[in-house]
Amino acid sequence: MKYRAAVITISDKGSRGERIDTSGPGLAEMLKRDYEVSGVLIVPDEADLIAETIAREIDDKGVDLVVTTGGTGVGPRDVTPEATRRVIEKELPGFSEVMRMESFRITPHSLISRAVCGTRGTSIIVNLPGSPRAAVECLSFIEKALPHALEKLKGDPGDCAR
Repeated sequence: MKYRAAVITISDKGSRGERIDTSGPGLAEMLKRDYEVSGVLIVPDEADLIAETIAREIDDKGVDLVVTTGGTGVGPRDVTPEATRRVIEKELPGFSEVMRMESFRITPHSLISRAVCGTRGTSIIVNLPGSPRAAVECLSFIEKALPHALEKLKGDPGDCAR
């Protein structure tokens, strides 16, 4: 079964057309190997709008995986983790922990990431950094676990052992 994915870029400048989004399209290209990608959306750093967009992609459009890029740092407008927590039902801390741990091998700056990952219904939401390179790297650290997690969410009773 090919799962459906959506990419949401969180960027004030990108949403106003003042900056070209390269993170979202880069993630979409990567995801197309294993997912049907419904598109790349761009929204400003507004918690309500971010939460509504994530929920709409899952609840109304039936997307299985939503990846966001941007807004996970400590800047005054970085609200993606807070918005994500509004819509998730179960947190998946292992995904976030692995992304930070593996990123730390590359740069100590990864320690300021506040990325959150979790589930909503039978779908997964993953926050990724805004940097095009870091976003793709972080997704690569967890991509092999995503299909299994989706199978479990959708009711596969199979063994969780390796």
